[in-house]
Amino acid sequence: MLTLLAVVFVVSGALIAGAAWGIYGHLSKKLEGFLVALAGGALLLSVTTELIQPSIEKSSLLHAMLGVAAGALVFTVTDYLIDERWNSESGGGLLAAITLDGIPENLALGVALIGASSMEVAALAGSILLSNLPEAAGGAKSMAEAGRSRGRVMLLWIATAALLSAAAIFGNMLLDEAGEGTLAIIRCFAAGAVVASLATEVFPKAYREDAHLAGVATAIGVILAFVLGSLGGG
Repeated sequence: MLTLLAVVFVVSGALIAGAAWGIYGHLSKKLEGFLVALAGGALLLSVTTELIQPSIEKSSLLHAMLGVAAGALVFTVTDYLIDERWNSESGGGLLAAITLDGIPENLALGVALIGASSMEVAALAGSILLSNLPEAAGGAKSMAEAGRSRGRVMLLWIATAALLSAAAIFGNMLLDEAGEGTLAIIRCFAAGAVVASLATEVFPKAYREDAHLAGVATAIGVILAFVLGSLGGG
């Protein structure tokens, strides 16, 4: 339980720290783009090696396909609806990305911690942390610049962090008896939402802000995720 709480604190705390940095700190457009691209690169590798591949190995290709498709579809529909209400620079899309992929992702993280050492979940937890910090910073900054009060934006991100923390705890305590098919769909739903968010929110934003260096940042993110995966035995 202590390992669970420590991981939840680090992962969800990155959301709050990132949001505070974006709202109250200095974050240049180029640095924001670089960090978002780095986060995207880390997620690009981690969703494949830590979510999709294990689901196929432990369950079936069909469960993985259904989960990925459902996650991508739900994210895309929700992101479209958000863009109809908020302008494209409001940060709402990134918040949707973090929430939609974060809930099943943290459910899977909670399950992964059952009977496991902290090193065995280092890759996924580390990749979530790498993505949460810059995405929260960029999203919160954009929301504040769109006219929302700083306090309201900060509360929104704190509530999101609390929701994702609850998902991890729920997954750890209540899904330990779930079948591999169910867990595969949960993991791959998260992966599908991540893939859709990378294509529609993360990489386009990174390129707009940092142009060609976004490619270098993405590669660095992939390398960091690979190192975390190696440390975690993935």
